[in-house]
Amino acid sequence: MIDLSQLPLGKGAIGFAILVVVMIAERVFPAVALREEMARLGRNFGLATLNLILSPLIVVPISALAAHWAISWRPLWWSGGVGLALDLLLLDCWIYGWHRLNHIMPLLWRFHAVHHLDEHLDATSALRFHFGEVLLSALVRAVVIFVLAIPLSSVVVFEILLLAFTIFHHSNLRMPLAVDRALSIFIVTPSLHWVHHHARRADTDSNYATLLSFWDLLFASRSATKRFQAMKIGVEGISDIPLFRLIVRPFRR
Repeated sequence: MIDLSQLPLGKGAIGFAILVVVMIAERVFPAVALREEMARLGRNFGLATLNLILSPLIVVPISALAAHWAISWRPLWWSGGVGLALDLLLLDCWIYGWHRLNHIMPLLWRFHAVHHLDEHLDATSALRFHFGEVLLSALVRAVVIFVLAIPLSSVVVFEILLLAFTIFHHSNLRMPLAVDRALSIFIVTPSLHWVHHHARRADTDSNYATLLSFWDLLFASRSATKRFQAMKIGVEGISDIPLFRLIVRPFRR
């Protein structure tokens, strides 16, 4: 039996360790010039703190309840290592679709835009999500967990991978071009995801994959744009705003 009280703590500890390692690496080997703006970092960590509080109170219980009450319909072969691999593939496909939907539906974009308003990318950008988006995502994912009878153990593994990959592909880490190209065949790399944050709407509405990179090829959403040094990051025609205004922004016209 998984101790639910330990899930946020365990994920938080792993995420913090990965964040520290990547933040150090991207400052030693930056892809573009660093922008150490305290106001920006304050916005990112401020939003992350709200989600850190929200996770054990709402997000984890929602997932746990969905997994607990799901109808047990799976065949015996859908268990163990094979079952975990299939669960991760399904959850990664789900988050691709959910991410894409956040760019299509105006109501969802209100919340998701808070993430995209960041005008420079580094590891802290991976923590910058509005709590409204986190809550909506948890509710929709609960339906997926319930319908597909995904065990909580698979959800926990996926969440840890999701956090690690998100920190990695938002990072300002410079990698050899050959290494980046080789990795991007299989997983989402910074060069792929930075294009998604390009302050040009055609690129913002592309490259939605989070873990495995082939979803964008499969569903024809891969951008032909390549990352370049002077690429402007953010939302086209809109500037970043202070923390409190970011929090209330989705609720205002």
